[in-house]
Amino acid sequence: MEQEIRAEFESSGFSVDDDDQILQKCLTYCINYKLTPSDLVSNWEIYYLNRQLNGLKLESAHMDGFLSYLQNEMKQKIIKEDAHLHVYSSDDVEMLLGDDHDSTGGILNTPNSQYEKLHVDTYNSVSTPKTKDNLLSSKDATDISSRITPFGQRISKFTSQFVFNSESVENRLSGQDLNDMEDDIIRRVQTTERCNLQVHHLQPQSGCRFMYDRTKDRFNYLDNRIKKHANAFTSYGLYGEPSDATLASQKNTFAVGMVCCDGEGHLNEKSILMQGSTELSGGRRVRLDLQKLAHFSLFPGQVIGVEGHNPSGHCLTATKVIDYLPSSLDVDQPPAKKLAMDQDYQPTSSNESRELSLLIAAGPFTTTDNLLFEPLKELLAYASRRQPQLVILMGPFVDSDHPEIKKGTVDRVFDDIFQFEILRKLYDYTKYMGPSARVILLPSIRDAHHDFVFPQPAFDIRQPDDISHQITCLPNPGLFSANEITFGCCTIDILKQLSGEEISRTSADTMSGDRMGRLATHILGQRSYYPLYPPSLGVPLDLSLAPEALDIPLIPDILILPSDLAPFVKVLSHKENNAEATKCMCVNPGRLAKGIGGGTFVELHYNSEPEKSNASIVRI
Repeated sequence: MEQEIRAEFESSGFSVDDDDQILQKCLTYCINYKLTPSDLVSNWEIYYLNRQLNGLKLESAHMDGFLSYLQNEMKQKIIKEDAHLHVYSSDDVEMLLGDDHDSTGGILNTPNSQYEKLHVDTYNSVSTPKTKDNLLSSKDATDISSRITPFGQRISKFTSQFVFNSESVENRLSGQDLNDMEDDIIRRVQTTERCNLQVHHLQPQSGCRFMYDRTKDRFNYLDNRIKKHANAFTSYGLYGEPSDATLASQKNTFAVGMVCCDGEGHLNEKSILMQGSTELSGGRRVRLDLQKLAHFSLFPGQVIGVEGHNPSGHCLTATKVIDYLPSSLDVDQPPAKKLAMDQDYQPTSSNESRELSLLIAAGPFTTTDNLLFEPLKELLAYASRRQPQLVILMGPFVDSDHPEIKKGTVDRVFDDIFQFEILRKLYDYTKYMGPSARVILLPSIRDAHHDFVFPQPAFDIRQPDDISHQITCLPNPGLFSANEITFGCCTIDILKQLSGEEISRTSADTMSGDRMGRLATHILGQRSYYPLYPPSLGVPLDLSLAPEALDIPLIPDILILPSDLAPFVKVLSHKENNAEATKCMCVNPGRLAKGIGGGTFVELHYNSEPEKSNASIVRI
């Protein structure tokens, strides 16, 4: 029969290694799983295509993986024949023998701890509307329960990588606390206070038409940014009236313009141009000489004020660069609109406590080796234990960069994945926690089920009546307030994009090590969630939708900028001359899932101001 197996492989275009053990293993597979040589080769072809193996030679290294595939196929066949049949695994046997999987040596040291079982079972037991989209078949449930993944086998769970303001941080959960079920019941009875949530704008609207922006829309947006900065500098009164930087003059002048590159590549000190407004210079550009500056930090699209002189009319020699927008943002607004803006964005009551506990996490929410969304499950289980007032989840949720989605091997519609794997888990979480739990969702341009455009409209979801208004969907970028604490959020990885485009020089007496803080400060200084222009490759910037959605009308208390760069929690200070510094807490929670392992999220307790607040970057 071994020769029949070899002949069957060769007839299908495969060659078999000369090692006799390969044919012996194939013969064993045929006997154990009652397969004919033709059936065996058919299964091998499916395995070969799914794994995308190289070459047409059957080697010994392939046999273990092929055996696992055959075992899984037989298991699926048995389950399909009898849906009520339970296939026992080693975990079931150990459970029947009374072997407890829990470990008291740390936090959730095994994937089958009592804490994880408690909350996963609780979520699954919460009643939700039973529709075809959100019901697991017994086959799927058995697959998920019996599947062992690298994420589930990780050792260190919920450990703090970094603690901000550590002297005021509460004691973290110990392993004994997590395994104490009686204590969990006591915690469950204690309800948290519901936070007061206010969304400041919802632009662009869901269902909007996009991909209709014109060159005129982009030009007008950039020109309006330059004019807005020029008006703010004029109102500020410290730098004089802006003039045309392209005119030859021996005197020192002050000009406002946008940083550009004279070619297709990255900026360097020899390729920096400054484009003026149509009002002052007709949109013309002039070369910028920065040799006299001890320090600067510039990137394409940045609007700056420059003091210097241009004796030839071709090159502006800078003696000072102002790379932030003064506070006078609304100098060109009528008094009625100023009052309306103040009422929209400023706290309405000084007596209300500005305190809030929250968790912040950014996608992907599943590992690259499957679509089980295990990191999201454990995050919600952790949230049910800690009971934050607010959970902020930022996309991507159905990541278009996931290997299975990229290859097109997913057998479900993207909307169904989002409905079942994300929304149903959130519905279960909010029902379990009660009316005090609030969740905020922000989309990402990497969400395969949502509009590929930036600015991006909010998700359009239908919530069950009993948990309505507990889950709030915001556009990307989004601005909202919770307990009078202002948040600004954007899921575009602007920090990583700025790091690739920025050119800087630092003097010896300045702090040069905090590059992440400098990049985040550019967002506040430009008062824009996306000040980079031209946009980075892959960013579908559409300036015909709602260009005002990119503006930051005021410096928020907390700015959330998820990035692939190292996670951080920093306090940014924005001080103008002798004015009191405006402080903003900037948070990069990292990614909840990284590769086949877990990533990070941020647990934050905000108390009136950054100095009294504390935060932890937690590895899931």
